[in-house]
This record gives sequence, structure tokens and C-alpha cells, in this order.
Amino acid sequence: MIKSYVWGVIEVAKRIMIVDDEQEVCDAVKAVLELEGFEVLTALSGPESLKKLQKEKADLVLIDFFMPKMSGRELCERIRKDPKLKGLRVAFLTAARFGDVGMEKLRKLKALDYIQKPFDNDDLVRRVRRMVSK
Repeated sequence: MIKSYVWGVIEVAKRIMIVDDEQEVCDAVKAVLELEGFEVLTALSGPESLKKLQKEKADLVLIDFFMPKMSGRELCERIRKDPKLKGLRVAFLTAARFGDVGMEKLRKLKALDYIQKPFDNDDLVRRVRRMVSK
């Protein structure tokens, strides 16, 4: 998807995947990010996201930590073990509050950030922009 054409430079919209078992959360985050020019994919489970990621490129995956079937941690571990996906940028969007031990686990998973729910829309956009520009 082409975002804009300015002075001979084509800018491609960054694609974000949201993985959350709550449809309302996916819809809310998608609406906020699309208003800012991002292309957004959604998945309601870890297995669904892995299937989509095999077919579609994403610049960043925002993962809920607590999901049935496959937790966000397990999903991130699967992404890191997959040769095609292991370099993918990953962050957590979760109601969890992590202490020192939890933050160390996120570092080991190579997560770029974690954003707590409920989130501030402006903060979400600012942090997503920072993560996709790295």
C-alpha cells in the first residue's frame, strides 16, 4: 500500500499486526493506527497470527500477553524460532504489569516494548512509530 508520493519519493505504509483474543481490542487499536496511516492486520489467536505471518509481511507485531490456546510469550517464542519470522519486530500490548523479572523475560524474547492496557491513543501511536522506525 502506497501512503504518499512527495517529491519523487514513494513512502510505503508500515504494516502492523495486532494479536489479541478480544475483538474489541483489535478493532480499537486498528482504528487508532489506521487513522495515522498504518496498514493493520488482526488475528484473534497465536495460531491464526502465525498462519497470516507466513503469507503476509508485517513491520511490527503487537501481542497480547494473556491469550487462550497460545500465550503471547509462547507466540513470541515461536516467532523467534521460525527462520522466516525470527527477525520480526515484536512488542506486547497487555494489561499485565511487569516487574524486574518480567522485564528480563521480555528482553530475552527480544521484545522492543510493552504497552499497558488501557492505553493512551497518542502514546500508542508515538511508541509504534518509534518501533517501526528502528
